[in-house]
Amino acid sequence: MSTRSGPPKHLNKYAWKPAAGCKKNETEPGGKFRPLAEVSGVCGRCKDQIEWKRKYGKYKVLKEPTKCNNCGKRAVRQAYHNLCSGNQELTREGSQGIITCYEYKQTREDVQNFKEREESTR
Repeated sequence: MSTRSGPPKHLNKYAWKPAAGCKKNETEPGGKFRPLAEVSGVCGRCKDQIEWKRKYGKYKVLKEPTKCNNCGKRAVRQAYHNLCSGNQELTREGSQGIITCYEYKQTREDVQNFKEREESTR
């Protein structure tokens, strides 16, 4: 643990940039000619996390589609998403928009637990 108190010894002269020393191919996703798509279909918390990953160079683009947590088809084409576009429409709730990813996960777990309890009592 540091015993030093007060202001920092040195201030940063410029802001940190991810991959500042590396040349970037402008034709790759996230480059000048192929910008990343706008984040949609997730809750506000997940949207903030994805935007942070893009800002600080931690975002990884999907190479191939992944499985949807709801229908099981390989139809999720955006990185850090769990539902395909067809199931995103089903999760809309009234005037509040999309339910949070955590709430969706909890409701899925509750349904599975209920089915397991029902089967075990038979």
